[in-house]
Amino acid sequence: MKGKVHVKKGDTVLVLTGKDAGKKGKVLRVIPEEQRVIVEKVNIVKRHMRPTRQFPQGGIIEKEAPIHASNVMLVCTKCGRPTRVGHRILPEGKKVRVCKKCGEPID
Repeated sequence: MKGKVHVKKGDTVLVLTGKDAGKKGKVLRVIPEEQRVIVEKVNIVKRHMRPTRQFPQGGIIEKEAPIHASNVMLVCTKCGRPTRVGHRILPEGKKVRVCKKCGEPID
């Protein structure tokens, strides 16, 4: 199922549910086809890697796994609070995301 995601790469988000609920982190990657996001230092899993050029040592590597986008909430850059995302078209015709709490543009 293809869909839009309310957060972008580089946004700061708050994790709402799961074992990492309450943690804040930066979005490293967005996977819109699966409606998932990878958040820095959230949902850490261990992977057994065989030695390759990228990982010459091999062994057990800890990395972030994707979580569903509905389980994160954007943290507003202006007011610093977790918020839902609205959209507004500026007079020059540009569409921007806005904070539902303070009304300020996020982008």
